[in-house]
Amino acid sequence: MNLLDKNISIGQVVTAVPKAAQIFQEFGIDYCCGGHRPLIEVVVNHKINKSELFECLDQAIADRQSEYEVYNNHFDKMSPAVLSTYIEDTHHSYLRRELPEIADLLSTIVRVHGRNHRELYEVNQLFGRLKTELEQHLLKEETLLFPILDTTKDNMEEIKSLTSEIITEHEAAGEILRSLREVSGDYTLPEDACNTFKKAYSSLVELEQDLHQHIHLENNILLKSYSDRGTI
Repeated sequence: MNLLDKNISIGQVVTAVPKAAQIFQEFGIDYCCGGHRPLIEVVVNHKINKSELFECLDQAIADRQSEYEVYNNHFDKMSPAVLSTYIEDTHHSYLRRELPEIADLLSTIVRVHGRNHRELYEVNQLFGRLKTELEQHLLKEETLLFPILDTTKDNMEEIKSLTSEIITEHEAAGEILRSLREVSGDYTLPEDACNTFKKAYSSLVELEQDLHQHIHLENNILLKSYSDRGTI
């Protein structure tokens, strides 16, 4: 996470690193109703000691990452809390960064190349569905499912119900990914593809690869004991 990114909001920092909520409170920063505000803007406007604040936030980020790095990517050895933290920090953060960027790229190439390549309209439509569904999906995992995975004795039925929903949503995402490949001809670039066109398709390929790994970790490791269904 780049804390110097002028666009990163207070709320985004707390979402990625929950411990940041306590740090913001100590510095008198409203992270709830004021969570939409850019972090850098708040630091400047309220004359907050940036060095002290960022040192605390950097330490919180390092502590969070160290929770799962000690396992050296042996995901099956991680507790549900640690693995879900890894998934949020690695795959959820990736999606929140890449989804809007890919949406912008696709909008651009539809405007520029859509007349000659009508399949782009369907690619754009499919991706729009995927983006909307994934954004809702991430929230459901982070606010409903992940927090209760270490309390299975008291919440087993709820976990199983949520797990079924999550895996169904994974399968729906997999269907959209397959449709995107089909419509785009396996992301084959036309002769007149510009750099933006190339970037859009390469980003979609990367997104597909990341989602496959992401869903594998959840279906086959994190949620395996709560469901006998497979991955995409």
